[in-house]
Amino acid sequence: MNGTVTTTDSSSPDHVAGTWFSVPDLRLRDHYFTVPLDYSVGTSPKISIFAREVVAAGNEEQPLPYFVYLTGGPGFECPRPTEASGWLGRVTKDYRLILMDQRGTGLSTPLTASSMLQMKVAQDLADFLKHFRADNIVNDAEFIRKRLDAGPWTILGQSFGGFCCVTYLSFAPQGLKQVLITGGVPPIGKGCTADDVYRACIERIVHQNEKYYERFPQDAEIVREIVNHLAESEGGGVPLPSGGILTPRGLQTLGFSGLGSYNGFERMHYMFERVWDPIIVPGAQKQISYNFLNAFENWSSFDTNPLFAVLHEPIFCQGASSRWAAHRIRTQEDGKFDAIKAAKEGRPVLFTGEMIFPWMFDEINALKPYKEAVHLLAEKDDWPPLYDVATLNRNKVPVAACVYYEDMYVTVKRTMETTPQIAGIRLYVTNEYMHSGLRDSDGQVVDYLLGMLNGKKPLF
Repeated sequence: MNGTVTTTDSSSPDHVAGTWFSVPDLRLRDHYFTVPLDYSVGTSPKISIFAREVVAAGNEEQPLPYFVYLTGGPGFECPRPTEASGWLGRVTKDYRLILMDQRGTGLSTPLTASSMLQMKVAQDLADFLKHFRADNIVNDAEFIRKRLDAGPWTILGQSFGGFCCVTYLSFAPQGLKQVLITGGVPPIGKGCTADDVYRACIERIVHQNEKYYERFPQDAEIVREIVNHLAESEGGGVPLPSGGILTPRGLQTLGFSGLGSYNGFERMHYMFERVWDPIIVPGAQKQISYNFLNAFENWSSFDTNPLFAVLHEPIFCQGASSRWAAHRIRTQEDGKFDAIKAAKEGRPVLFTGEMIFPWMFDEINALKPYKEAVHLLAEKDDWPPLYDVATLNRNKVPVAACVYYEDMYVTVKRTMETTPQIAGIRLYVTNEYMHSGLRDSDGQVVDYLLGMLNGKKPLF
């Protein structure tokens, strides 16, 4: 059918389609698919995958080609459209958009701190969690494509979604018409590439810290004061509203979003404006405000999207274990990220980047139920392959990728090591946007990539 719409509202045992509903300028329809947890086992348990179909108002029955969005993560659901704006508005001008919640997120059999309590044995939980990487996300997408009789379709992968795109190109290129990647070209070497990724990120993280303190020099002393207060508190930190604990090393994780996203510097600075409670009663003890502690916990989504922390390092592994790569790389940096030492010596305290550390499963309440299982995953050394370099070298699917020159999460250095291995890929390299350029560019990034693939941008 080569991308023309043939779906109906009829139901089948493994596919249920809802009725159309509206938001401004858009029409939407929900689909639920029942898929195997493990595609390699014929009697595998089943899970549900949710996908939302989105078209411009009035185009419900038009034979538009399909366009699938693979969101960042791992462990995050697709956006919920409220209007035809940004990149979504651009795509729905010409395509029938499929927003697929990746397995374990949103409405796709979501993994939450409460649902995972149903598994009482750590090994059982680890065995369950190993099925939520890019290989099975691609299997889910292919399952859906065939049920919709969609023909080869166009896919867009943001960040980790770009990793999924390269996995798709490796193992199911027959399902693809075109591929767009934004801030998400993965390392494709053998073994576990997490060590190389974090080593490459360290330089960018340090640079972003320098830029932050150059913009807000007054925050250097404020952060040192917080670190000293936390270090001198009973237990080495102060209680968080949810029951966890804020320690100096926990404070440093604000850099995760604060250093690498659009307006992250400003958001972090404004948090520090309200870090201390006012002294209302003379002689009262100085303490960190509830507002700051609450903002700290809301800064991340570990309570609602724990899969991000659980699988953050396994997404880099093929036939090798991660062995807590970020933690090992951090300790090799000659104390550069030792917050307590930096505060005592009067140096700026460096924030960390997109890294998950083993102690987070002790200090963050929402992650505690996963502690034993995650340690098992960190030692797992028989992860199946995520990429096929030989197939990528022979690639025939048109691919365009936006590379953000100052990306703190997927560095340009590692990206440029991978792209020569993907035959025919075209690159749009820019320093106009950061990692969130797809969201922040009001559709310009995706429009440019489509132009590269559809002949509207010249070949150089």
